Amino acid sequence: SGTDEHGLKIQQAAAAAGTSPSELCERVSGLFRQALAQATISFTDFTRTSEPCHQRAVHHFWGALQDGGALYKGSYEGWYCTPEECFLPESQLAERRDAQGRPYRVSLETGHQVHWTREENYMFRLSVFRDPLRKWLRDNPQAISPDLFYQRVLHWLEEDLPDLSVSRERSRLQWGIPVPSDSTQTIYVWVDALVNYLSVVGYPERHGEWWPAVHHVVGKDILKFHAVYWPALLMAAGLAPPERILVHSHWTVRGQKMSKSLGNVIDPLACIRQYTLDGFRYFLLRQGVPERDCDYYDEKVVKLVNSELADALGGLLNRSTAPSINPSNTYPCFSESCFPKDFRQASGMGRASTEDYELVASVASLPLQVASYFESFQIYKALECIALCVRQTNGFFQRHKPWKLDRKDPEEQLWLDTIIHITLECLRVFGTLLQPVIPHTADKLLSRLAVEPEERGLSELTFLPRYSGKPCPFEGRQLGPDTGVLFHRLETTRQHQTETKKL
Repeated sequence: SGTDEHGLKIQQAAAAAGTSPSELCERVSGLFRQALAQATISFTDFTRTSEPCHQRAVHHFWGALQDGGALYKGSYEGWYCTPEECFLPESQLAERRDAQGRPYRVSLETGHQVHWTREENYMFRLSVFRDPLRKWLRDNPQAISPDLFYQRVLHWLEEDLPDLSVSRERSRLQWGIPVPSDSTQTIYVWVDALVNYLSVVGYPERHGEWWPAVHHVVGKDILKFHAVYWPALLMAAGLAPPERILVHSHWTVRGQKMSKSLGNVIDPLACIRQYTLDGFRYFLLRQGVPERDCDYYDEKVVKLVNSELADALGGLLNRSTAPSINPSNTYPCFSESCFPKDFRQASGMGRASTEDYELVASVASLPLQVASYFESFQIYKALECIALCVRQTNGFFQRHKPWKLDRKDPEEQLWLDTIIHITLECLRVFGTLLQPVIPHTADKLLSRLAVEPEERGLSELTFLPRYSGKPCPFEGRQLGPDTGVLFHRLETTRQHQTETKKL
């Protein structure tokens, strides 16, 4: 992760704030880093495009483009959008009128105002890369996903592909990396920013250890830069395009696009305070569908998080570890006679139903299912599968009513222990799989089940080994201390305001 720090909009924002671009970037970059830390998002490197090592990488990349004959100097004019740092064609513009009725042009996509600009720039021969780009996509149908965005890029390659302006006059843009051997020009901010993917893995000396086996995660609004311009620039510099470009859509607020002018911009740190860190992470990953824009509003967050974390998952843990159900506070034994592997050959003691076998099959297949969805960037589907299994497990526990079983009867005690064992095994799988999504809650759950840190890996996750006649390392183990409610129920903002007024 990191921050792209050069460009005209940064230069203008710093001037408006009465500070230097470097001071502004130092402050804002720190805020991003702080936000990632508060959201428990880890990274191997937090890179900044103002760092000297990145500037060196950009100069080397520019030299590779020049040596390959991909650059030429020419005059360029068009409608320039400073917030987006790019020229826009007429087809992507709309006309608006100001308060005095004077017309002006804006970007159709963002609504930002554009200005007619004419400059002498270095140009990149993008037009000659249409066929190589098409071939790359035809040969690699998974290069851009979801498929909706793959098809969009193919469509763009059917349209005009004019050469790309890749520098700006330095008299107008000083906050950026100068063009090597031409002090009158500044390298275009997007070329500078995209090379960040290379500089962070050691370009130009050590990048071969990683490149091109890399995945980019990008928003749909910057797809053209990543899926058309960037692969073409890489080809021109003698490098392969990235292995995959994973694209996500945007969040709307009650059906509207987030906008500072509308005042509906969401502060993630305020959401973390309101819904807890795990609650907010869970909502975003559970409801965030890459293919389409997703809607956010308070009641939706509260309803989902309460239903799936507080009630379904938390309730299941509390019920299955309650002193009245499990007075010895242990991971009880599994009885193969009560729950034989093949229910058709069950003896008279067999107590399991068809639905119980369906539950075991669902949870047994869950780790591979979740891993597959994670790998294909469909986190919401992975969480959907986990939520379904949590509901199935609650159904299993409710169906057999362990609180009604007679402990004094040896057969009843065997069945009671088996019910609790299966439930705890299911919870252990859920807790292990949910660690990347809700780290604090998952840790609390696994600690309650006395699962040691070295037993929480995803690669070695096994479920209900006793069902297959293998030993279970947790069987008979003393459970961890009671940590109380796994996840406290949330209240909506309106409920909170009403209760505050009553007080």
